[in-house]
Amino acid sequence: MIVKLVVQVKLEPTPVQAAALEATLAVCNEAANWLSEQAFTREVASRRALQGFAYADLRARGLSAQPALHVLRKVADAYATLRANLKAGNLGRPGSKRHEKATGKPIVFRLGAAQPFDDRCLSWQIPDRMVSIWTVAGRVKNVSFTASPEQLAHLALHRRGESDLLYRDGTWFLNATCEVPEAELNTTPVDFLGIDLGIVNIATTSDGEIMAGRELNRTRLRERGLRAKLQKKSTPSSKRRLKKRRHKEARRAKDINHKIAKHVVAEAERTGRGIALEDLTGIRERVRLRKPQRATHCSWAFAQLGTFIAYKARKAGVPVVYVDPAYTSRTCAECGHAAKANRVSQARFVCRSCGFVDHADRNGSRNIRARAWELWRRGVESTAPVPTGDHASVGLDANVASQPAMSVAQARHFLTGS
Repeated sequence: MIVKLVVQVKLEPTPVQAAALEATLAVCNEAANWLSEQAFTREVASRRALQGFAYADLRARGLSAQPALHVLRKVADAYATLRANLKAGNLGRPGSKRHEKATGKPIVFRLGAAQPFDDRCLSWQIPDRMVSIWTVAGRVKNVSFTASPEQLAHLALHRRGESDLLYRDGTWFLNATCEVPEAELNTTPVDFLGIDLGIVNIATTSDGEIMAGRELNRTRLRERGLRAKLQKKSTPSSKRRLKKRRHKEARRAKDINHKIAKHVVAEAERTGRGIALEDLTGIRERVRLRKPQRATHCSWAFAQLGTFIAYKARKAGVPVVYVDPAYTSRTCAECGHAAKANRVSQARFVCRSCGFVDHADRNGSRNIRARAWELWRRGVESTAPVPTGDHASVGLDANVASQPAMSVAQARHFLTGS
């Protein structure tokens, strides 16, 4: 079995190279928008049907054979994703405004949207940290990129398939898919490490370790206030600052989630335990909140943290079990008494039956651990999701702390020849 990772490296093109890359993305996405309109008008979206009538036109728009095929596949995949979301009900019921908005017009691609390249269009010179890539201006060689030693090792040993070129916030990136072998699953864990996910405290373990979210929440609040002030001002300089600061909050949260996930998985692997998580699917639809709480709740990246823990656990061979979170915060981990009154406050738990006192999140994590252990004893297998496709792949950025998947000596030998 393998784990799919997306290694993102930063390109450092010269001005001439950057102009060629920009023109290439513009041509590819203009062609994709034209093809999307054709697919919408003709009501056909399969790759074979699109290729039958559009391939020659795409070639006439300045695309070579392989890039034209990639544009065809990109449009077909976009409509396939739309159909899947409609079927799953993710875009509302038929006849709703959201449903009509999604189906009432062709899919549109930004001019800077990602464009896939295969090995015929893109070649990597990993030891030299350079790539050669097809553009509408011809083959552009010796485009330098920066990457961490771990990223280089992943690229050298595990890169497979296509790589995506994208332009974001004034910076060029390449996203390369790597297939990393996962460790053998530990089928005899001695216990489980329960993880209670929350907003005030991002994660609390059944060992009593609390990973507080106070700093992250304070940063979110400051960023939110700054955005509101800049939006209210609405001057050219304020708009430039807004554009410069976008995605900053998300990047910080992603970095923190990576570090927490790495720590949790390392602790479970060290002690021979599995990991127990709450199944929080659909919690945003189930919970009703007052207006001041909505922004905080919607900023809660519990799904991202859970995904990071799951894929790092699969790499390390640590089993993961998802449990029903119902009443874990109201149930006493000592005697099992469940009552709403047990939860005295956000942080304090006092059992009305046996008098047990504990931190509320720590008590919840112990209940999660107990439920996972009971499920495992009944024969439930590890439910860590298998990442498949772009949406389930997990990014590996140079500035994110993540688990090493290979020996340093092996990577050094490949990259330097020593």
